[in-house]
Parts: sequence; C-alpha cells; structure tokens
Amino acid sequence: MRGSEGVKRLELLAPARDLECGKAAIDCGADAVYIGGPRFGAREKASNEIEAIGRLSEYAHKYWARVYVTVNTLLRDEEVEEAVELIWEMYRVGADAVIIQDVGLLECELPPIALIASTQMHNHTPERVKFLEGVGFTRVILARELTLEEIKAIRAAAPEVELECFVHGALCVCYSGQCYLSYARGGRSGNRGACAQPCRLRYRLVDREGRMVAGPGYLLSLKDLNLTGALGELAEAGVTSFKIEGRLKDRGYVMNTVAWYRRELDEVIRSGGYGRGSSGRSVSGFIPEIEKTFNRGYTRYYLHGVSEGVNEARSPKWIGEPVGRVVSVLGRVVELEGANRVGNGDGISYFDAQGELKGTRVNVAEGRRLVVQEELELQPGEMVYRNYDHAFMRALERVRPRREIGVEFEIQIRERECVCRVSDEDGVRVQTRCVWEGNEVSGRADARGRLMRQFEKCGGTEFRCLGVQVVGEIERVPRVAELNRLRREALQRLATQRAIERPRMVRRAGGKRSTFPERRLDYTGNVLNQRAAAFYRRHGVEAIEIGGDARETLKNEVVMRTRYCPLRERGMCVRNREEKNVRAPLFLVDDEGIRLELRCNKGACCMEYILRGKAGL
Repeated sequence: MRGSEGVKRLELLAPARDLECGKAAIDCGADAVYIGGPRFGAREKASNEIEAIGRLSEYAHKYWARVYVTVNTLLRDEEVEEAVELIWEMYRVGADAVIIQDVGLLECELPPIALIASTQMHNHTPERVKFLEGVGFTRVILARELTLEEIKAIRAAAPEVELECFVHGALCVCYSGQCYLSYARGGRSGNRGACAQPCRLRYRLVDREGRMVAGPGYLLSLKDLNLTGALGELAEAGVTSFKIEGRLKDRGYVMNTVAWYRRELDEVIRSGGYGRGSSGRSVSGFIPEIEKTFNRGYTRYYLHGVSEGVNEARSPKWIGEPVGRVVSVLGRVVELEGANRVGNGDGISYFDAQGELKGTRVNVAEGRRLVVQEELELQPGEMVYRNYDHAFMRALERVRPRREIGVEFEIQIRERECVCRVSDEDGVRVQTRCVWEGNEVSGRADARGRLMRQFEKCGGTEFRCLGVQVVGEIERVPRVAELNRLRREALQRLATQRAIERPRMVRRAGGKRSTFPERRLDYTGNVLNQRAAAFYRRHGVEAIEIGGDARETLKNEVVMRTRYCPLRERGMCVRNREEKNVRAPLFLVDDEGIRLELRCNKGACCMEYILRGKAGL
C-alpha cells in the first residue's frame, strides 16, 4: 500500500451479523466489514456487544482491513446521549468509522472517528451529497435506486467525499429512510430498526370499483441486487466501496458472496490499475457460486436506467435454481426431467395449485428419481427448484478460509551474529538479530538450506513466506531453536510495526457555512429530536415538522415513495396506458384489506403510496 498513495483503492465491504461472520468475511477477502453495536443499529436482530466489536477490530487491523459500526437509527431526545456514549465506546475499542442517520449526533461532542452517512439519509441527489461532504462526513452511502449517470453527477458535485454503493443483496422497494409503511400499519419503525417488512406481503391491484387488475401476488417484493460485471463501471463513475447487503445473513452466505465479489473486484483492480483496500491474499478453500445462497432472483435494478423485471411477484422467499420438470409423481417418489443433478439432503421447492411456494427435503436421489420427505402436490410438467444444495453448504461449513500477508526475509551471518531483515507486501520493514554459539557445518549449501527451511515456516501467524535471501558466505549457522526464536521475534516486530503504520480513516472537518438544499422539512425529513432540529436550522432550514416516525397517525399520508412502479412492471404506465376499463385511482390491497392508493408523481417519475386504511373505514 505504501509508496502508491496516488492509486485509487477499491474496497469490498461485507456484512457481519456477529464476530464469527466478520472474521469469515475478512478471511475470504473483505477489505472492511460493517456490524451492529448493542443498540441503535438499523437491524434490531443483529446487535453485538462492545467487546466483540473490539475483538473484530483487532483481527481486521492485522490485515489493514476496517470495521464500521452501524448507529444508524433515528433517535429520540432521551436516546441521544446514550448514542453518543456508544460511539465513544466504539472509538475506544478500535472501530474505524460509524454509520449514522440522525444528524442530531453532529450537534454533540463526538470522538475523532470517521462518519459515514447511512443510505437511510436519502442520499440520491448531487445537492444532498455535496451538503454531507461539507458538514464532515468522510463517506456517503448512495441510494440503491441511482443510475450510473446519476452516480457520475454526484461524484462531479462532491469530488472529495468517498462514495459507497450497494452491489449485492436485498432491495428495499422504497427510497431508504423514506418508508413509513411498517410504522403506519403497526408501530414498527424501519427508521428505528424494527421494520416488519409489509412490502413483502401479498397484494391485489384493484381499481376504484374494486375490480382486480393484477394479482394476487407479492407485487411490492423486489428481486435481489446483483451487480456482477458492473463493478468496473461503478469504479469509473467514482465509487470506491462496493457493499454487500446482509447483516442478518449467516456465515455461509457471507463467505460465498465475499469470495465471489473478491474475485470480481480483483479483476477490476488488475485491469483498471486500481489498488486493493487492504492487505494479504485470501485462500477461501472453495469455489464460490452466487446462485447457491439465498436470493429472490437477481436484478441490476436501475443502474443502466429504468428497467422492468425487478419484481418477483410469486414469492418473497428463496425459490431456488430450476432443476427440472416433473415427469411423474407417486406418493413421495417424483421423477424429473433435466440435466441438473439433485443430491441426498437437498432442499427442493415448487408452487402448488394455489400458487403458494412449498418445499421438502430429498431423502434419496437416484438419477432422475427422487424420494422426498413429504408427498408433493405436483402435476407432470411443473417445474421443481433446488433452494438448498446440501453438498455445497456442507463444504462451506467445513472449510476454514485463511488470509495471508506475504513477507520476504533477508538473512545475513557475520562472525557470531545473525541479522534478520523482513519486509511485507505493503513495504513495512523491520530488523532483528541474535548472537550465538554457532554449529560447524560440513558444507555451505547445507547451511543455506537450513536457514531457508526455518524461515519459510510462518505457521500460526498471519504471514506467508514469499522468499528467503541469504546474504554472503556462510561457515556456521545457529541451532534450529535459535533460528526459530529469531523468526518469531522478527514477525512479532513486523506485526507491531504494521499496527503503527496502518492507514487510518480520517474524520473530515465540517464546514459551518454549508447550506441544506431545502428550506422546509416535512415529516419525511425524519427529525425526531431537538438536536437534529438545531442542526438543520443552523444550516438554513426555516420550517421543520416532526418526523413521520413520531406522528400519531399517517392515515391519508404518503407512506412510501418508490422508483419501482408496479404499473410499469405490468405494462400499465400511466403515460401510455391503453387499459380503457381501468378506472383510477388504483389501490394495492393486502390480505387484511388495508389499502394503499397509488399516485404517480410524473415529474419525479416515481410512485407514491397513500395509506387509506380498510375499505369503508
């Protein structure tokens, strides 16, 4: 890393549900991980104690990798001080940055830790990102809905702040930070880490007469993001951090996706002349297959402009990869056509006559003939999918990936002194020596061989020997035990020096004159505490409403805005709709009868959803 400061470095950023997942991500090649603390992360079920974050930071820093802690929920007045103290604790245990949503924290005395603007801050325009650059954020996490051209425009407007972009994982249908549907329906706020995911429910699309236009189906449930093959374009557009979503995902998911994107990003780095974001090379011990771990089908979303086919209306669950169509079913025995191999212990899924996703486990697989745990409700010709590959997942469970930093030794013996110089792949160098009562050797070749063999052994450390150079003529060499001690001391000194020279993220200075691009904030401004209100007033906002997550009711208010359009997805764009019998307004109605009125914002080309409650109420 040293000696090439002008090189643009690309970071692969992975989720960590816990310490184990975080270490696995780093071992498989992540340059950084993000993890939730004890409180105030945007995933209530992915919290971790401070001690675990300290241990993860210590482990990551050996490889010059980084740890970011999520403190990205909106805060009530009585929670602000506790959040500030939590950030101080994260700083003390070695975290490199905190991801925040609530700007009230910027009115508090924070430690000198880098700040990352959560995607929950609705970072979707050049003006907003430029403002965040000016008030002290080191990095901004971009909205998922952005096109490549929009990212380029943001980079042009805010050239100094780092840009982080999601490249894989689940998609929120709503602009992040702008969704109040979960809170409006049942009091569970997505902005406070408790989203109930009502967007993954089944809906019917009906007109004002109650006639069904589309559905029933999961009309708001999106496929998962997969930007494989687009990382180079994103790097050229100005993105430096490539983020995998999934703080609730398990170790196998993290390992598979990180190893997959490590390979992809390394190719971009090699061909584009970029630098890696951390040290060492990973040996995952398996071949990643991105289709083998949880996904709802894949989409590139809007990266290359408005697109269709981003909705998976059949199910919000993992359907799996197609393995073959049914030839015959007899009780628990099913015969499939198709070449894809199914093995013992695999999980298979299918859609029953009512269109619901069902699944079972394969007990015995004999070619095309499968014996399963439960009788299948299937007819010949229907497709069967595999959503659990037993052999692949067992291999992930057994494998122990490792990460190694390359080092080279130079050994010089003079009189009774042995000098050891060691340098690593980042240019860090140390030297140590020992004085010894040498053993006479019969030949110089044997002496050199003994030296090289002992210094090639780096087991039990994060280092891997790339070469040993023996300088000068050798008549005598130390005993093996002395050589081992010298090697261990050299590597310990190198680790200590690496900790001293490790690159640190820097907290940007906040400009007092930065002006927020809006003069008025309604409930979508997400102001829940007095410090947040003071922050916005200090930056030019004149009128501030209380945030939507503190309103007593949001009935008859817009509770979601989405770039995704369920009408356009079905060929019913209001700009060129030919359905003469469809009478506006249109509604999405869930199985409880709760209605969302659809209103097209033609100027912004987005869909707005107004909570109307149940019909007749």
